Amino acid sequence: MTDAVALESPRTLVEAVEKDPALPSGAEERFAGYGVMGVPFSSGHILALRHFAASSIGPGYTSVWIRDPAGVWTMHSTTGSGFSCPRYFGSALGSASTGGISIRWRDGYSFSVEVGAGVDLSWDLTLAATPVTRLMSAVSGAVPERLWRSPAFLRAMGAVAGPVLGAGHLGLTGRVPNGQTFGARPRRMWFVRESKARLLGHSLGQTSALPVQDRLGDFWIPQRGIFMIGSSVFEPFDAGTHLAAEH
Repeated sequence: MTDAVALESPRTLVEAVEKDPALPSGAEERFAGYGVMGVPFSSGHILALRHFAASSIGPGYTSVWIRDPAGVWTMHSTTGSGFSCPRYFGSALGSASTGGISIRWRDGYSFSVEVGAGVDLSWDLTLAATPVTRLMSAVSGAVPERLWRSPAFLRAMGAVAGPVLGAGHLGLTGRVPNGQTFGARPRRMWFVRESKARLLGHSLGQTSALPVQDRLGDFWIPQRGIFMIGSSVFEPFDAGTHLAAEH
C-alpha cells in the first residue's frame, strides 16, 4: 500500500475523527462519527453499525442494529436508550439493550465488530473504494454547510445517490419512527466489499439484497453495504410531540 493510499484509508480517516470529532453547528441534536448504513444478508438479517465519537446530548457511543428475518429490529448500544439510537427509533424496535461493543481494525480497510451481553454477534467487514464511491465522496465533501441544512437538497441528493450507488432508495432526510425530523450528512464513503457474521453461533450467509427494501420511518436501509464518515442532526426532543425511547 502506498503512503498516499494509506493516508486515505478508512482506518486513517476514522482515527482522525476519533481524535477531533467536529459536530455540525446549530441547535439540533447533533452527532459526528462513522457507520455501516446497513448490510443485508441471504438469511434475511440486516446488520448496521453507528459509532459517534461526539454527541451534543451526551457521551459518544456505539450502536449495533440487527433485523431478523421476520423484520423485527433490535438495537444494542454502549449508552442508555435516551442518549443513543433508540431515542429516535425506539417505537419501531422489538427490544433494545445496553452493553459492551468492540470495534477492532485489522488493517486500513478491514475491521471486526463484537457484541456480547447475550447478543453474541461476531461481524467481519472489508471495505473498498471504487470510482463511484470516490466520486460520491468528492461531491459530498464539496457541499457547503448551507446546503446540508436544506431538506430539499438532501431529498434530491438521496434520490440521485441511491441509484448511483446501486443501493436502492436512500433517505437523507425525513422523520424517524419516534417523530423527530433528521438529516444525514455523509462526507466520505466506501462499499462493503466482504462481510461475514455469526449471530448466536449461526452464520448469516452471504451479503444479498432483500426482496423488499426495509426502512425505519423515512430512513431506508441500503440494499448493499455502505460505510460512511459524516454527521447526523435530529430535531430536538419535544415530549409533547415526539415519542420517548421505550426500551
